Amino acid sequence: MKTGPQIESVQRIRPVLGIVGVLLGASLATFFGRLLSVGAPDLRGALGIDVDSASWIGTTYNMGMMFIGPFSVYLGGLLGPRRVLLVSATIFTLLCIAMPFAGHLPVLLFLLAAAGMTAGTFYPLTLSFILRNLPQSYLLFGIAAYAADIVVTTHMAHSYEGWLMDALSWQWIFWTTALLAPIMISLVVLGIPPQPIPKPKPGQPSPSWRGFLYFSLGAALLYGAMDQGQRLDWWRSGTFVAMVVSGSFLILATAVRHFSKPNPLINFPFLRRRNTILLGMVIMIFRFVLLSAVVLVPSYLTAIRGYRPEQVGPVLLWLAIPQCLAGLLAIYLLGRIDSRLILAAGFATVAVAALMDSHITSVWSGNSFELSQIVLAMGEGFAFNGMVGTIVLDLMNSGSMDKGPDVLSFSGFFQTIRLFGGELGASYIQFFLHSRQVFHTDLLSADIQGGSTPVVERTHMLTAGMHAQSVTQDIATGRAAVLFMGSIRQQAFTLSIMDAFTLIAYVATTCLLIIACLRGLKVGFRQIIATSAQSAS
Repeated sequence: MKTGPQIESVQRIRPVLGIVGVLLGASLATFFGRLLSVGAPDLRGALGIDVDSASWIGTTYNMGMMFIGPFSVYLGGLLGPRRVLLVSATIFTLLCIAMPFAGHLPVLLFLLAAAGMTAGTFYPLTLSFILRNLPQSYLLFGIAAYAADIVVTTHMAHSYEGWLMDALSWQWIFWTTALLAPIMISLVVLGIPPQPIPKPKPGQPSPSWRGFLYFSLGAALLYGAMDQGQRLDWWRSGTFVAMVVSGSFLILATAVRHFSKPNPLINFPFLRRRNTILLGMVIMIFRFVLLSAVVLVPSYLTAIRGYRPEQVGPVLLWLAIPQCLAGLLAIYLLGRIDSRLILAAGFATVAVAALMDSHITSVWSGNSFELSQIVLAMGEGFAFNGMVGTIVLDLMNSGSMDKGPDVLSFSGFFQTIRLFGGELGASYIQFFLHSRQVFHTDLLSADIQGGSTPVVERTHMLTAGMHAQSVTQDIATGRAAVLFMGSIRQQAFTLSIMDAFTLIAYVATTCLLIIACLRGLKVGFRQIIATSAQSAS
């Protein structure tokens, strides 16, 4: 029989186990999505599908996550986080085991959509569970763990996918998460105690699933339209137009239904607060500037330097070290200074890193990014921890920590913004890179047509080099022209990457103005920690 101290010790450990479990779930959802993106070429070759069809693999999974993000607010309020997480994690595990055996692409896409709908519950319930179950004196440690969990995981996919293809096989893109998900299930079982199903208060209307379904489906369609927009050529595609119109109509129907019949699980006045809206904009901008490491550097190394994922991986993976160090310093400072200062310092540092990378040339290799990537990693560590810390403080200052609907609305809102912000940024950067590459190609081609002396000398040199491999002068000239155009495309893409880094620097700088508009908070982490210490003594 357990004694009093033993029972008290178990009660202290249980929330920690639950928090580790939900953090692992959020990490798995991120990691699996990144593996699908990085491993797309290998999956395409293994499954024997074309580029257009393979592009729907990542889109379908993320549409599932987008769908369930808002809907998880309803599920969490109706059933409680423990039941939702256990059922979702179990189904997610089974789906990851089964996906490599899907014989046809439609079957695989169906399984991926289901996997996204199960993994998508991990995010909204993670932050809300941490806020409601972690003692306030440990909130800073919870923020640090959440930040490291999300940001560091993003940079691991390239290295791990490259190792998988060398040491194991493409099936382990799916089976890795299937091995780790049971650990999450065990931690949730041990760390989150069973709770009765929440019941509406007397006189309060019962929660309705219809409004959540309309909004979730509409958001998923808009997400898919943005993700496929560049490939489908935007408004020239009937598929893109249909997805945008249908998604917009469903979201409009959600708004009409909510105002005609309010749902007790959603607190829109809470979401209309000034700081909440501004912080939502900060999240979208952070997701955009994160593309400098996640998209721009790998794109350059792959397209210009011919790197494979296992070669790109080391360029990104070691960034976890300065990110963690910067994150720990940010957490230390959160307990002592205004969180807005840390947030602003992070975005300013990211802007400096982007400006450093804007001097890129076509001779840069992975090592050329070392200094700028260190600066970027430190900026991301400060920005993300400062951002999450400010969001948590804003919620606590609003007096909503003990209000279930507020916390659920809060988590669902920021999960939706996080996904939409990331996809909006990724879609725009693809459009931006393409348009700038076309612009620079036309500009460079116009210079060539002018027949300047350097161009003529370069043409003669390439033609002479092709003589040994050509039968006639015309063949040598043709091959030289092909090489010359390839050099032009290479330079045009490098210049477009340079423009994208410059854009990110401007966007990060603009975010400083938004941070300056945030209202000051009466209670900071210093007061929270001091109050918790007094209560404990």
